[in-house]
Amino acid sequence: MSAQARPRAQDLGIPSGSFPRGEWNAITDVPGVRVGHTTVQDDRLSTGVTAIVPDALGADRRWLPAGLSVGNGYGKLIGATQLVELGAIETPILLTSTLSAFRVADALVGYLLEQPWHAGTTTLNPIVGETNDGFLSDIRSRPVGDAQARAALDAAAGGEVAEGGVGAGTGTVALGYKGGIGTASRLVEIDGRACTVGAIVQSNYTGTMRLAGVALPADELLDAEPAETIGNSCMIVVATDAPLDGRQLGRVANRAVFALRGTGSDFAQGSGDYAIAFSVGEGPAPDDEALSPVFLATMEAVEEALVNSVLRAETRVGFEGRTARAIPIDRVRERLLRAGAVAAPVAP
Repeated sequence: MSAQARPRAQDLGIPSGSFPRGEWNAITDVPGVRVGHTTVQDDRLSTGVTAIVPDALGADRRWLPAGLSVGNGYGKLIGATQLVELGAIETPILLTSTLSAFRVADALVGYLLEQPWHAGTTTLNPIVGETNDGFLSDIRSRPVGDAQARAALDAAAGGEVAEGGVGAGTGTVALGYKGGIGTASRLVEIDGRACTVGAIVQSNYTGTMRLAGVALPADELLDAEPAETIGNSCMIVVATDAPLDGRQLGRVANRAVFALRGTGSDFAQGSGDYAIAFSVGEGPAPDDEALSPVFLATMEAVEEALVNSVLRAETRVGFEGRTARAIPIDRVRERLLRAGAVAAPVAP
């Protein structure tokens, strides 16, 4: 178990599925992908920003192949149209609160224009996603901006990724529980080449939570009213070192959205469900016939990342005393054992 107190799915004994987990079971298992958070939190604010930074972007590579899937378009994903048109991203991907997304996009452009390799740049397409944290945070104050975005970019690191109520997940609510940031990864082989698929999510959506096929309704597991989800959205980012092109990555992103249903999403009318997939790999793209393992690995990694975002989140009392409660781990274990989804612990 990692340094955070609350368990991840793997700590509960949930199998990895068809493919093994990576070393950190995180998007940072993809070589050169780093994650940084800035958390903004007091008695009025529960918000922040999360940066996904591919080191492959720089002086030698000004863009990376990427694809987008829109499960439901009720959202403010900045940079979406150029991403789809060109099948590429030019910047790190930042996640934040709905009404702060525009300030964060401006901050990202300013940050990058200061880099030496952008000295002559006259056009740049920032990628910033969002979900609505207005249940727990004073969202109208738009507290996330230049300083917070720069801090997240500067803090981006490899290795273990903080999950739950941190960064862009500080004020989110999912499936009646406190939601947040979650991540996971899978190791696959494509045409004899070992590759990694990693995912990170910002969960803020409705439905009835499911873990390993076991229903975990908030109105049954909590000794209180489930938290209200405002905005009802989810942002998913998938990274891989498989050398896929933009069209193929669009197909990968579709599978990432499919994984939402496995965790119990009801894909409500007001949801903004988006997945971005990008590749840091180099070399010729494989034939489409070789992609099935990547598709399945993506769904497994995203589903586990979504589950981790809830399992790792702690109870948060936020704006105007509103409360989003952590899913009770003891009751989760009990239901998983009763359903045979995990093995009973071995007595010492």
